[in-house]
Amino acid sequence: MPEQRVVDADYLLLEAPRERKFITGAQAMAEAVKRANVDIAIAYPITPQSEVMHLVGDLWAQGYLRDYYRAEEEYGAMSAIAGAVRGGARAFTATSGPGLLRGLEAIASWPGHRLPAVLGVLTRVVNAPLSIQPDNVEIAYLLHCGMVVLHAENQQDVFDFTLAAFVIAEKVDVYIPVAVCTEGFFVTHAKGYVNMTPEDMKLPPRDPYKAPVPPTDCEIPPARIQRDAPVQKSNFMSYLIHAVWQQEVWSSNIRAMKYIYKYLGGPIEVVNPDAEVFVVASGCAAAQGREAVRYAQMEGLNVGLVKVKSIRPFPEREIREVLRKAKAVIVPEHNIVGWLAKEVKAVLPNNDIVIGGPRVYGGMTLPVELIMEKIYDAFGIKKERKVVV
Repeated sequence: MPEQRVVDADYLLLEAPRERKFITGAQAMAEAVKRANVDIAIAYPITPQSEVMHLVGDLWAQGYLRDYYRAEEEYGAMSAIAGAVRGGARAFTATSGPGLLRGLEAIASWPGHRLPAVLGVLTRVVNAPLSIQPDNVEIAYLLHCGMVVLHAENQQDVFDFTLAAFVIAEKVDVYIPVAVCTEGFFVTHAKGYVNMTPEDMKLPPRDPYKAPVPPTDCEIPPARIQRDAPVQKSNFMSYLIHAVWQQEVWSSNIRAMKYIYKYLGGPIEVVNPDAEVFVVASGCAAAQGREAVRYAQMEGLNVGLVKVKSIRPFPEREIREVLRKAKAVIVPEHNIVGWLAKEVKAVLPNNDIVIGGPRVYGGMTLPVELIMEKIYDAFGIKKERKVVV
């Protein structure tokens, strides 16, 4: 392995020279881990996540990580990550679909324990019949855990979001875990161009003594979780302590927003802000929405795109501002429940303009033509009109 020198996080993320590589999303996530000065990675295989953790295991063999092992299953992996982070280590793991749900109880405890772990979520279908295809319904399960949730559109996002996730998670006024989600196979197993920071540079090591909660002292609020467990107190104390924890976790989540602005350019990207009709999307659906906007503009239709990078904290103010004059808002998604459409509707006072769909699920691709049909409907154009492709 090349000798890596520690550089300031702001320099590495914002100023360091970048080299362009043609790599898969799985490789992009592993390359970010290589530069993140990670102490330990713990893995349990599940497709399509396995490729990422296999590559991270290679990094350990090359000397980039101090420790790496395979857990007995996902609950064990997520519990072990919690122990490592509480002990002061910088830790990473990744999972997919059913594996995420199996480890969810442990994952949901991370924010309350103030653990700045980074979790890669390479999405796949959940529920029977068994499938390994990409579908992002599992993100819906993460949205109420308290952790920061980022949704990557492509390989470049995967690299940038993962490397920034370690820095954001460890900010003393945040100090909660960050999930970096992207669609399995569509991104993890497909190649794209990624501008990467030099591999001979890495983040400074984690300093657990700068944490808002001392890593080995569980008596100090808001992480009073072991020797002063609420279940050992009265009901009143139980209510009070748990309520305080939840308030602090969600306040921490909101405080992450300023770092999302600093390191990721903000929680949303807007194309054609003066549009009449907007496509609002995250993850791979944003890529298809981007193409639909391009086709629509070729036909002279005034359509824009809002790409949502951060699902938690959700960019409520930003979305209200961009969509304040919109006549229609189309929300394409890779899941059947429409979790993003519900999020967008919840923040708009005139949410009857939100069109939930098109939605594909079970691992299907999202044809641009489906989004174009919604755009034609929004403009009152007959469906017989052909898409310009």
